[in-house]
Amino acid sequence: MANILDVATEDNLQYHFFPIASGSVQFKIRSPNDAHIALTMGPQESDPMVEIFIGGWGNTKSVIRRNRTKPEKAEIDTPNILNGGEFRGFWVRWDGGIISAGREGEAIPFISWQDPEPFPIGFVGVCTGWGASGTWKIEDGAEFNTPDKLEYKFGPVAAGSLEFEYRGPHNCHVCLTSAPAEIDPMYEVILGGWENTQSVIRHCRQKPDKVTVPTPSLMNANEFRKFIFEWRCGRLTVRDGGTGAILMEWVDPTPFPVLHFGVRTGYGARGNWRISHFYKGNAQPLPPPPSAPSAAALYSPPPGYPGVAPVPGSGASGVWVDATSGLVPPGAVVGGQDCSGEALYVARAQHEGALLPGKLVGSHGCAYVPWGGQEHGKPEYQVLVGGPNNWIATSGSNIPPGALPGGQSEDGETLYVGRVNHEGSITTGKVQQSHGVCYISFGGQELGFPDYEVLVQ
Repeated sequence: MANILDVATEDNLQYHFFPIASGSVQFKIRSPNDAHIALTMGPQESDPMVEIFIGGWGNTKSVIRRNRTKPEKAEIDTPNILNGGEFRGFWVRWDGGIISAGREGEAIPFISWQDPEPFPIGFVGVCTGWGASGTWKIEDGAEFNTPDKLEYKFGPVAAGSLEFEYRGPHNCHVCLTSAPAEIDPMYEVILGGWENTQSVIRHCRQKPDKVTVPTPSLMNANEFRKFIFEWRCGRLTVRDGGTGAILMEWVDPTPFPVLHFGVRTGYGARGNWRISHFYKGNAQPLPPPPSAPSAAALYSPPPGYPGVAPVPGSGASGVWVDATSGLVPPGAVVGGQDCSGEALYVARAQHEGALLPGKLVGSHGCAYVPWGGQEHGKPEYQVLVGGPNNWIATSGSNIPPGALPGGQSEDGETLYVGRVNHEGSITTGKVQQSHGVCYISFGGQELGFPDYEVLVQ
């Protein structure tokens, strides 16, 4: 049975995003008009972006739009395609730049368009508006195949967990990485390897394996077997999805931010997969961020570059982009990983007359900055985009050449971007040279560490 995410959208044209790995999404929608679907690279409205409006203009027509601009790329009359009193089923697919949408049970789309500049689609958003609210049932876990080639197919992960089903004779390979490619650092899990006799956890594709356990007859070529991967504070756990029993577990002493997964088969095996991005609690409301005073307005961006401020002294190596409410701009620099497994981005915000480097936690809807012994949540902030991601270990007041200035204290002292490995997290914060420490926000407090890493250009 497919995994179903129930979503309610208000009459406000605000998208709800979720990750997607396959080239399609199936859903049912109950709404009188204007069911909007967005296809994006990240979990927010940002170009490039393709939108499909089903039942727009009073439930009379449907269109495909790119980058929120007219004229429409495709348009067709679809009178009464939606219904406010019953669910109607649809699918949206993208393959080789061809975007198409069709009705449930019909193989031929009712609207399609070929994008001359296709982009990798990692997220799908849904919303309603123009006088309509909607109730959605979005199907996850669409089935796809992997050949006997030992080549990974990649997709984005939801924070801290991955659930999937696999049907194949042996050699179910799953990797966890910070990018959609085979790069180090990398966790690799082989389930039912060595002719379906044992399973292992491997780090950075190196032997000896970190964990090896006998798992005779774990896989079956005729039926799907379910598994759950979880990573928290550096602890990687592999569970049997049916019983919940732990099959393997390993603690990484130097965890990294996991942003993508890959799946493959080989050594004589082909596999069928169902990936479920939003399993269990992921569909539940996220915890509210800690209460904190609203941030003062960030300084005005330079003329001709709305919403963006250049990194001081960095030339074209990065820009600080205005954002709010947990939005992550495309190209944001990943600085670390929360204990939950969620990526932390390099961010900064104003507080008490200072411009403070800190961390962006997208799921909390805010950035956090350390000041005065406390952690302060900021719904308005700036994110470092397109900048360097080179970190150099140092200590005390030893600031390496080329360290990236990230802001300034209330007294005018330059603050640098730093990070610390603390309790299984890699947390970004501010380096204050006169204090000889890197301060981070953690658990509601401002914590100082004499040993840390500095972001350099």
